Amino acid sequence: MSDLFDLYQALIIDHSRSPKNFGELSLRTHHAAGNNPLCGDSIELFLQVVDGKIEDIAFKGDGCAIAKASASLMTEKVKHKSLEQALGLFADFHAMLVEESDETESLGKLAALKGVRQFPIRIKCATLCWHTLNAALKDQAHVAVSTE
Repeated sequence: MSDLFDLYQALIIDHSRSPKNFGELSLRTHHAAGNNPLCGDSIELFLQVVDGKIEDIAFKGDGCAIAKASASLMTEKVKHKSLEQALGLFADFHAMLVEESDETESLGKLAALKGVRQFPIRIKCATLCWHTLNAALKDQAHVAVSTE
């Protein structure tokens, strides 16, 4: 079990230090911003949605290692997914952390963040990007997403 834990830790550190899909999209159809005042995390999410599918996604912002890694892993996972699939992944991720579901097969590498549920204050760091994605997909960019 220690080897698996070490692998997950390395994955989180890698995505935190070198986040994937980091930056802005010039061609975007959806956008939202969120923040976690408890930890100082902030994120802006940019999406290009075409025919109900996330063709491209990027994010920018500052935050703790968990927030950055979660956003990086999320963008990799939802890219090229339908809106329904992305919202389903949000539900699965949320269930893993909040409802302590052990069903993680659909999440792939995102399951590396499962250990966060042992630290309730950090759950908001891991879910900020997902709440921001949810707002963007529902065209609620005018709503300030906050984990407060």
